[in-house]
Amino acid sequence: MISVTIKKIGVVAQGIGNWQEATALLQSEADYQGGELPPLKPSMLKPNERRRTTRTIKIALQAAEEALQDLTGTETLASVFSSSEGDLDIIDQICLALTEEGRPVSPTQFHNSVHNAPAGYWSIGAGSRQGSSSLGGLNGSFAAGLMEAAVQAVVERVPVLLVCYDQPPPELLQPFMPIGEPFSIAMLLTAESESGIARLNLSTVPDGEESRMSKPALETLRLSAPSARSLPILQAIAQSHAANITLTYLPGLNLQSELLPC
Repeated sequence: MISVTIKKIGVVAQGIGNWQEATALLQSEADYQGGELPPLKPSMLKPNERRRTTRTIKIALQAAEEALQDLTGTETLASVFSSSEGDLDIIDQICLALTEEGRPVSPTQFHNSVHNAPAGYWSIGAGSRQGSSSLGGLNGSFAAGLMEAAVQAVVERVPVLLVCYDQPPPELLQPFMPIGEPFSIAMLLTAESESGIARLNLSTVPDGEESRMSKPALETLRLSAPSARSLPILQAIAQSHAANITLTYLPGLNLQSELLPC
């Protein structure tokens, strides 16, 4: 079993601009209503760097920025970035460019196409030279990122920033990875059992039923993006109650998350 403390959280989704708004929704009797995606303007990058980024990078950085708000020493943080498919808009644009005469692939598009582009921009903005991992695990991407970040926090005895994010793909790619809504979740994790938002005890269990949301629209949101599989954990934190939550992880394995409010 791996045990970590969640220190801070950042959330971005349609109709949800931050963790405070997510908390209000998850505490409410009302169901999720959706809405517009809030403006994505992460301030950690200089304007010329921000102009080179994409929607996928911005939604990841915006959640990360919220999770690190008012925190000093971000240059000492390790990080784990997890996404089911990365930046499919960029992949689509590059593939289309390769069909054109002269194959005019933009250098900016090319360097944004790598899976660790959001992690790279975060390292620049935060001034961090610590280790960073970027991974993908289809529908298990949140659980995979959570386990990776938790193991690093415990083994290396360093605080770790976890960011899991998804964007709907272009129409041509939608049948291959049907992500319905943009979603990004960031958590600052530490191995220390000091004060925080909640304590998580993580272990693997045989494949079985995953935890679901009781309200229909929230359940639809949970299924709309792999990063939104975090919603059962977020709901337990928002409602300040202990919970045992099962997350989709690897083939044949789920991730069991025992959450204890601090």
